[in-house]
Amino acid sequence: MSDTPTPPSSPKAPARFDAAQAGEFFFRGGHPGWLGLRYSDSGENWVELELPWREDLLGEPHSSVLASGPIVSLMDMASGMSIWQTTAAFVPVATLDLRVDYQRPAREGASVFGRVECYRTTRSAAFVRGVAHDGDITDPVAHVAGVFMTIGKDPRQKADMNG
Repeated sequence: MSDTPTPPSSPKAPARFDAAQAGEFFFRGGHPGWLGLRYSDSGENWVELELPWREDLLGEPHSSVLASGPIVSLMDMASGMSIWQTTAAFVPVATLDLRVDYQRPAREGASVFGRVECYRTTRSAAFVRGVAHDGDITDPVAHVAGVFMTIGKDPRQKADMNG
């Protein structure tokens, strides 16, 4: 027997990426935290986040329309999280292309929701599409399409969070 104490075991990460838990982590600080992004919902290959309406996020001082930048940030974050949700793994991703086609301004005082699905992954890329809306997904504020580079493991290989 050894007199050396056994170090406490560290808790094992969940076997599957959990968008709600990840949202709690990501939205505490940094740019997503400053924007006030919140987790809304998720499915097998999609994630929906909420960008609450705030006066300091308006595009022009005399307008009640949210600026385009926070909406792009919302959709970029939802895109990355949809990739992690689809692959069940948290691996770094980098935005290669994110096209945002605005349909109309968001309603005054309304949160904007970004729902993005990852519809295809390859060895080094993931493809996403989605909708930004302010409560009615059939009346979008914007449509998005994007390509993300995966850094690390092949995203098609589902793995546990530990690698």
